[in-house]
Amino acid sequence: MTTPPLPRLAALLFTLGASPVFAAQPLEVSLAGVQHARGSVRVGLYADPKTFRKEAQAYAVEQVPAAAGTVTVRFTEVPPGRYAIMAYHDEDGNGELNRRLGMFPTEGYGLSNNPSVIGPPAFDDSAFDVGEGAQSVGIEMRY
Repeated sequence: MTTPPLPRLAALLFTLGASPVFAAQPLEVSLAGVQHARGSVRVGLYADPKTFRKEAQAYAVEQVPAAAGTVTVRFTEVPPGRYAIMAYHDEDGNGELNRRLGMFPTEGYGLSNNPSVIGPPAFDDSAFDVGEGAQSVGIEMRY
């Protein structure tokens, strides 16, 4: 019986002192165009297309005080993989993106890759890959 290729590779790497597991890396998110300093800015990092835009199911969420201009948010340990970001300016501090008619944002928001959207944004339009080493993402806020 032969050993399957993947376990053989892992055993070889272990024997050579290497680890097949990649370390988590920092991810810096710059949000440009924040209109004012009221409230906070919330940034959701999503790893699963099925949970995209559902903040309670995000891989990670960071919140910082709002400031006019550019606000930077840092996720300290992000494993390599495919992610998407949705950020919003929580002006009234209620912990959610306010919407008119349940659909149209009334607070500033932004998406990774800055896609043009009509209707709910899709994970694939905002998806990006995190590899080894520190990474940064720039997002333009829309009001």
